[in-house]
Amino acid sequence: MTAASSSRTLTIESIALGDAAGSGVPVLELRGPGSAPESLELVGPRLRMPGVVSTDESGWHATVPLRASRWGGPALAPPSGSYRLVIDGGQSADAVAISAIDAVVPEARLVPGLFRIAFRVSEGEVAVVFTPPLADDEHGGENQGRLEAAYRAARPEPLDAVFFESFYGQNASCNPLALDRAIAVARPDLVRYWGVADASVAVPEGSIPLIEGSAEWWRVRAAARLIVVNDWLRNRYRKRPHQKVLQTWHGTMLKKLALSRRRPGLRTALATLRERSRWDILLAQNDYAKRIFRRAYAYLGPIWEEGYPRDDVLVGGDSAAIRRRLGVPDGARVLLYAPTWRDDRPDHVDHLDVSHFTEQLGAGWVTLIRGHSRTLQPGEDVRAGGVIDVTSYPDVSDLFLAADALVTDYSSVMFDFSVTGKPIYFFTPDLDRYRQVLRGFYFDLLPVAPGPVAQDASELIELVRHPDAVQAEYAAKYAAWRERFNPRDDGHAAERVVARLIREGVI
Repeated sequence: MTAASSSRTLTIESIALGDAAGSGVPVLELRGPGSAPESLELVGPRLRMPGVVSTDESGWHATVPLRASRWGGPALAPPSGSYRLVIDGGQSADAVAISAIDAVVPEARLVPGLFRIAFRVSEGEVAVVFTPPLADDEHGGENQGRLEAAYRAARPEPLDAVFFESFYGQNASCNPLALDRAIAVARPDLVRYWGVADASVAVPEGSIPLIEGSAEWWRVRAAARLIVVNDWLRNRYRKRPHQKVLQTWHGTMLKKLALSRRRPGLRTALATLRERSRWDILLAQNDYAKRIFRRAYAYLGPIWEEGYPRDDVLVGGDSAAIRRRLGVPDGARVLLYAPTWRDDRPDHVDHLDVSHFTEQLGAGWVTLIRGHSRTLQPGEDVRAGGVIDVTSYPDVSDLFLAADALVTDYSSVMFDFSVTGKPIYFFTPDLDRYRQVLRGFYFDLLPVAPGPVAQDASELIELVRHPDAVQAEYAAKYAAWRERFNPRDDGHAAERVVARLIREGVI
């Protein structure tokens, strides 16, 4: 936006970081002369933070609280990223003119425990940038290099604790979350830590969040006796003799991974072998996944085939409570659209055009769109009527409970959602390209799919509208699928894994 194109200009005379009535909640405070904007908010890729606007004799005043509750959880810091200042919904005011820039823009600063905040002002635009709340002696490449060198050289006293990480600290979810709950019951004496990307990540009650890169994060990763992860540990991990690593992974696989992928290259192959050498125990949902892990990671260590802990909640979970948390209207039929990511388009999620699709389904339908964890950072929420973007919702298992049916393509969610027995539809407009160019599959989905495979959205609409007919037609294939992929998903997988950890002296 530029002042030249604006039909209305709003002048901001001061920007400050304040404290909401001494409550300890940081707020962004803005002031200016003249008439007040109708609305003012900070808008990021996955979060909108509305402000409160008032007027007095000197002009207008707005405050934007810089903590927010998402999905009914506690009020936490915003996820890291750049947030635009949007006036009047971005409609009636096309530009924001800034006066006295040097005087009004605060210096970048640390708000301990919440975030580091910086401001960018240029050509009539205001952006607020949040980054993780690393202390001054932790922040930046030089400090991280020093902390990493100390970590690698350290010989810490073993700590009777468990360190959890899920999807590189972007949330507390999946198999690690289910195991956290089970360990809290079976071994309440153990300290439970979670590595988190920033202070926006809610962790389970009774556990301790550690900001990635903080001195305490480095210390605990070196000292904890058990490390539980569902993805790669990456290069910043050095295993200690007293440590065990439980790699839970994050799904049974249709698409090829690791060494199975086409022409992985020497560098990728060496990184894969180095990563798997750090694992002491690998979880598999079923015998099929167990055999794939052996090949794809050339893994020779123990693989525990106990079902998936993250699917325990699907046996007897409270779907009504989750729907309320998501804001689903009473009586609505809920469709979950959960595609996998594309290696060549990691920021693109909506291959279905969910806005148009939901409109075509008609009244009474709500579509939840859930991007892959790899799309959480590069993408941004879909905002449309009848659509709720749940990519940032912490745990996908809750969404399986909330949904009446699933639409996916090549995602591992197909192997988890089948625990519910509810209809599954496959929308695969790029089937040949994904199979032949991008990834490749371990088996041919078409003959064994537990639901119809459609490549046209209009065909999919008709199928979704008639779930009883679809379930009747695919009953035998669905039953065979569950027998093959869900034989141990009985609601007790986490208990079995934790009992085994205790029995074998890991915890």
